[in-house]
Amino acid sequence: MIDRRIKFRHIQCFVEIAREGSLKTAAAKLFLTQPAMSKTLKELEEITGTTLMRRSRAGVELTKPGEVFLHFARMSLASLQQGLDGIETEGRRQRETLSVGALPSVAAYLMPGAVSEFSRLAPHALLRIQDGPHGYLIERLRLGALDLVIGRMGPPETMQGLSFTQLYQEQVVFVVRPGHPLLAAPDLARVADWPVIYPPPGAAIRPLVEQMLIANGIGEFPNRLETVSGAFGRVHARRSDAVWIISRGVVANEIAEGRLVALPFGTELTRGPVGLMTRPDRPESAVAQLFALALRNVIGAGAGA
Repeated sequence: MIDRRIKFRHIQCFVEIAREGSLKTAAAKLFLTQPAMSKTLKELEEITGTTLMRRSRAGVELTKPGEVFLHFARMSLASLQQGLDGIETEGRRQRETLSVGALPSVAAYLMPGAVSEFSRLAPHALLRIQDGPHGYLIERLRLGALDLVIGRMGPPETMQGLSFTQLYQEQVVFVVRPGHPLLAAPDLARVADWPVIYPPPGAAIRPLVEQMLIANGIGEFPNRLETVSGAFGRVHARRSDAVWIISRGVVANEIAEGRLVALPFGTELTRGPVGLMTRPDRPESAVAQLFALALRNVIGAGAGA
């Protein structure tokens, strides 16, 4: 049974301190004084009987119990916000819309489960999904046509003015059809003997792929086709001897089902973070928070690991 001494202000203050990493900044966001914020946190720790945060000159840091409590505190606030928004939406007879951009690896692997979970958490919300290359989706995010983008972190110059929250890490794979000649004697140096489906300029994985090839002494592939189209790559790789260089998430289902085979090349240098990209100058809506929660629930259950 929930301790009746825990009030909404305790949860709200705790979550805001964790988000900002600072009592002072969190207090300003909630229009409270810093002593009032500190007192509220102390009350919560006395009620729970444990230290939830450690204070230092650098700010605040969650303890292990604090990390656990934060997860459920966020869920509680999100659920409460969903309930309030549900009442408002029902009154207006309108559906709140969330526009999400998904890079190919996310669209193919993570999004189906995330959409199902989001539908459970926010059954009245309207979700719009757009996939495409990194540069295109980021531009749509900057213009306000998308509320958030999920995918790999791009080069620093493309990420300026955006927030990135990591969800998991992913690396590139070289995949071929079952029975491909390379499978009998896998050799990275021999990839150039076949057509290659290669990430184009602007693709988030291209610099990582180039770095990996240089590290292995591999030059440019003369016979290559550049695209991020998952639909094309899946068909062309299965019907030809092409070697497809792509993020594992794009072809995870095909590999699991045996329709494509990953060549046993060391691609650790291409490993990079996949996460949520948002505009910090735009307030995060309740449906966006619920979608982020849906993503974490799906990842926690195994997808994207």
